[in-house]
Amino acid sequence: MFRQPSPAVPVRSRHIGGPGRRILPGMVVLCLGLAACSSNDGGGASPGGSGTARSGGTLTVAVASKPLCLDPQNNSSNGNTAISRQLVSSLTDQDPATGKIVPWLASKFEASASATEFTFTLRAGATFSDGEPVDAAAVKANFDTIVKLGAVDAVAASYLAGYQGTTVVDSHTAKVTFSRPNAQFPQATSTAALGLLSPASLARTPDDRCQGRGLAGAGPFVLKDTVQGQEIRLTRRTDYAWGSPVWKHQGAAYLDGIDYKVVPESGVRVGSLLSSQVDAVIGIDARDEQRLASGSATELSRPVPGVTYNLTANTQRPLLADASVRKALTKGIDRATIVRTLLTDRYHPATSILTSSTPSYANLSADLAYDPSGARVLLDAGGWQAGSDGIRTKDGKRLTLSLIYPGVDTASRNVLQLVQSQLNAIGVDAQLNGLPLNQLAPDQEAGRYDLLWFGLTRADPDVLSTVFSTTTKNRAHLPAGNPLDTLLAKQSETIDAAERTALVEQAQRQIVQQAYAIPVYEQTQSVAFTGRVLGVALDGSAQPAFFDAWLAN
Repeated sequence: MFRQPSPAVPVRSRHIGGPGRRILPGMVVLCLGLAACSSNDGGGASPGGSGTARSGGTLTVAVASKPLCLDPQNNSSNGNTAISRQLVSSLTDQDPATGKIVPWLASKFEASASATEFTFTLRAGATFSDGEPVDAAAVKANFDTIVKLGAVDAVAASYLAGYQGTTVVDSHTAKVTFSRPNAQFPQATSTAALGLLSPASLARTPDDRCQGRGLAGAGPFVLKDTVQGQEIRLTRRTDYAWGSPVWKHQGAAYLDGIDYKVVPESGVRVGSLLSSQVDAVIGIDARDEQRLASGSATELSRPVPGVTYNLTANTQRPLLADASVRKALTKGIDRATIVRTLLTDRYHPATSILTSSTPSYANLSADLAYDPSGARVLLDAGGWQAGSDGIRTKDGKRLTLSLIYPGVDTASRNVLQLVQSQLNAIGVDAQLNGLPLNQLAPDQEAGRYDLLWFGLTRADPDVLSTVFSTTTKNRAHLPAGNPLDTLLAKQSETIDAAERTALVEQAQRQIVQQAYAIPVYEQTQSVAFTGRVLGVALDGSAQPAFFDAWLAN
C-alpha cells in the first residue's frame, strides 16, 4: 500500500555512449561538448565514469540565490531545498525510478487498515549531528513542533493535516495517529519538509533555524558556515552510516564538503562552470544551454513532479473575483509558443495544474487551448470594452493586474514578458513585479497580488492541497467550504488508488476550468557539471543528491 504510482515519462537522451547503459523513467542525460557519458544503473544518476569512486575534495556549486531559510521544515522553495536536503535524513525515501516508498531512518513502517495510524520502527545507531539519537522521542518532537508552528511551517504542516499525536511505543518505535485517513503521509515522510532535526534544534526559534544557528539534522552533511549572501559551506559527517537504500553506497559521503556559491545570473553561472571556477551549477536558463553545448559540460535533467509553473489568481481581488476574466486569461496564453520561443525541448507546455510526471495527473490540454478570440468574447460579454490603447476598461477601471514573481529568476522574467505581451493582445495589462525573495514571501502570505507566479515540487498529488486548500496556503484565496476544498479533503483520505485518482482528476478540472490558476509550462530541474564530477543524482523530487558524487583526479 506504500507504493507511489509513477506515471510513464518519455525518456530523452543525446550523445549517450557506452554499451549496456540503462536510463530509468523520467531521466534525461545530456552529454554536451567533449564530455563522455557512461553511467551506473540508478534513478536519475549522472555518468559514473571509469575507475573506482574515491573520497576527498570539495564540490563547488553555483546557485541562483541565497536560501531564505536553511531549515528544510520551513521553506517551500526548490532553491532552498536543494541545499537543506543534504542536511537531513527522512523516515522514508522515494525511489526516483519506480516511485516506491522505501525505509530510510525507519527500518520498516506499517499502516493500519484505516490509514489513520502509521508505525515506524527506527534503525539502530542513527544520530543527529549534535550527538543526540534518532529515536522515537525525536520523531514525536519533530511532528509535534511542525504542527505547533503551523503557518510558519505551512508546507510541512499540510503534510500533517489531522495529526492527533505520536506515541513513543519504545525508544525505537513511534506510532503516528491521525483523526482521519491520511493517504499521502507515507510519501510525505520521504520529503525534506519532514526531514528530522534534533530536539535541541527544534527548541531554537524559527529564525535561528532558518539562519542555520543550532541546526542539527541526521543527514550526510552538516552546515559548516555561511558568508552572508555569498556562500553556504557544508562538510561531510564522517560517522554517517544510515544512508537511503536508493543510494549506491553506504557509509559516509565521498565528498569532504560542498561549497554553494551564490551567482544570481544564469550566464555567469554557466561561464563559471565552463571556465572551471565551479564544479557544478543548479538551474540553467534555456538560453544558456547552447553555451553549455560548446564546452565540456554534462547536464543532468529530470521533469519535476508537482504543480506546474502557473499564474495563481487571487480570487478575492476585485478584478479576478470575476470568473470570466480568469477564464479569459487561460485562453489568452499561447503555451506552445512560449516553450518553443524561450525554452527547449526539455520543457513542455502545461496540460494541467499538475505536471505530467506527477501521480494521478489528468490531461486537460483541451481546457488549456490557446483561443484569443474566445478570450475576447468572454471579456466583451463581461462588459470589458477595449480602450484607445487596447487595454480594456469597465465602469472607468482599467483591466490592470499586478503579477508578482521572484526577481532573481531571469528565466521566469523572460517567460512573463511574453505572457504580458500575449495578455496585452486581448486587452489585459499585466504589470510585472519582480520582487526580492525577502519581500516575495510576505507578499504571498498577505495576498498582495492579483496573479502569483510559482511552481511547487512534490511527487504526490496532495501537493494540490498544500497550494489550494483553505486550511493551508490557499494561494487562490478561496472561501472556506468551497467545492474544491471538499475534493481535496476526500482525496487525502482515500486509500484506494483508483478512487483517489478519480478525485484528484476532479480537483484538477475544478482548478483549471474555474481558472483558480492558469498553468503555463512544466518545470524541469537541471544540474550541469564538469567532467571531473561523477555520481551526481536527482532524487524523486528532482532535487540534486550529492551523497554518491565524487571527484575524479
